[in-house]
Amino acid sequence: MKEQPQRTFTSQEQQLLEEIMMHRRDVRGNHFLDTPIPEEAIDTIIKSALVAPSVGFSQPWEFVLIRDQKTKQAVKATFSEETERAALQFADQKQKEYIKLKLEGILEAPLNIAVFYKPKEGPVLGQTSMPNMGKYSVVCAIQNMWLMARSLNIGMGWVSILDPEKVKKVLRAPKENQLVGYLCFGYTDMFYNQPELELRKWDRKKLQKEVVIQERYI
Repeated sequence: MKEQPQRTFTSQEQQLLEEIMMHRRDVRGNHFLDTPIPEEAIDTIIKSALVAPSVGFSQPWEFVLIRDQKTKQAVKATFSEETERAALQFADQKQKEYIKLKLEGILEAPLNIAVFYKPKEGPVLGQTSMPNMGKYSVVCAIQNMWLMARSLNIGMGWVSILDPEKVKKVLRAPKENQLVGYLCFGYTDMFYNQPELELRKWDRKKLQKEVVIQERYI
């Protein structure tokens, strides 16, 4: 079979990708609309995950699509429990600010997707020295989903304040599966021009010169 020539991209296409990355946002429940997401769009988002890089071509991901409100409510219950616990980690004014934040959209988003890491039996190429590479591959798939959703003008929020074992129980996930991401998808009434937590001055954006090291740490 004759090999096809490698695809190259124009500067305009590169700039478009940069725009999509720069305008990716974590969308919260107070901005999700109840407009249904077309099946074609959902399929496009899932397909974007399936072309993500994976160590040893292991493709160690599984996706649970959740639309049922009872299931969402069960997941929301563990979010509420974990939020109360997490608030205690902050003190004084920071704790007050934390409590005010809307940190998820589990019930508001028309679609939730739980993304699992499914380990393979036996050794995996490229994973023997760094066993977490399989989970990192799943994170790459999630990033692809996030960027594709943004290109479709669909919002996505990643909910991390959850007990993964309780979510597994709600979804009847296999014992060996590990929850990597719980994602909320839906059209939104707005995308912030800056990350919301930056706008709320929760923390400042780091400068490139602060995080780039030449050659080695001193």
